[in-house]
Amino acid sequence: MASADDVQRLFLQALVSRRVVTKSLARILLKKCVEAVKAAKEDLDIRIPDNDDSVNTFVINLNASLDKLDLEIVPFVDGLTGNQVYVLANRKGDEVAQVASDYSPAELAYFKVLAEMIITAPNSSYCLSSMAALRETQSLKATFTKTHGERVLDTFVARGWLYKSKSGRYSLTTRSTVELQTYITNTFPNDILHCTVCHEMVFRGIRCYTRNCEGVLHNHCYAAYKRARQTCPVCDTPWNGDSEGKLKKVGEGAFVEGQDKHARARRRVDDEDEDEDETPKQEEAPSRLRHRRRGRGKLRPKGR
Repeated sequence: MASADDVQRLFLQALVSRRVVTKSLARILLKKCVEAVKAAKEDLDIRIPDNDDSVNTFVINLNASLDKLDLEIVPFVDGLTGNQVYVLANRKGDEVAQVASDYSPAELAYFKVLAEMIITAPNSSYCLSSMAALRETQSLKATFTKTHGERVLDTFVARGWLYKSKSGRYSLTTRSTVELQTYITNTFPNDILHCTVCHEMVFRGIRCYTRNCEGVLHNHCYAAYKRARQTCPVCDTPWNGDSEGKLKKVGEGAFVEGQDKHARARRRVDDEDEDEDETPKQEEAPSRLRHRRRGRGKLRPKGR
């Protein structure tokens, strides 16, 4: 027998298959779910959502039901398109969640390596070339061929964990940013930039050209900000006319050819440090101790 609760079930099924939907698509999906349930039982008194507020209210109520499953529908702004989206995020971070993944331990280790290289990429470029990504298959101690790496990379992209640009460079997606936010902020605090306007992590955007200024904005935040002001929100340096062209890029626009070679050399140093005695020596500098802790957080992309 159909009931009003079936609307939540149908909407959740639609979201599970997509993981990330724009708010406009969410409204369409919710309308279709209501219509499907009412078609099964015409006398049900269910209001079809007709604005963003009604969709938001529906999502809030659905989240209350999802809490026990460690799932959450998170409203977010896509860093690539600037669109408002809903992300179905898995908030479970223990060993049970890892077992639930259909990636092997070697594949999970590969994803962790790629994510680390993306987050710590030079010049705040937050991306990794295809060649560098495939080259990292050789650094894994488990048997992991280049062909296997190509196949796994394709699944990371297909499932929304990585984005591959037209230039063939990989970067983090909205899904990976939302689901792995705690891991990223805890493990790489010195490599992450935060938007001066919305205070969320920035992997694509602009930054002030003034030396030592910490003014950083998402592309979409900057587009809205410059309609009201044409100066840096931190140091008041002019951001109009010829000055606007001086703004530094954050993300793939900051990528410099050959930077992946330096990343590879840095990873070799990191690997050597990991093989050393885990007990830090008293005379080691604090920066070295922080360096040793890097990369030991939990990062586990789940399956579908």
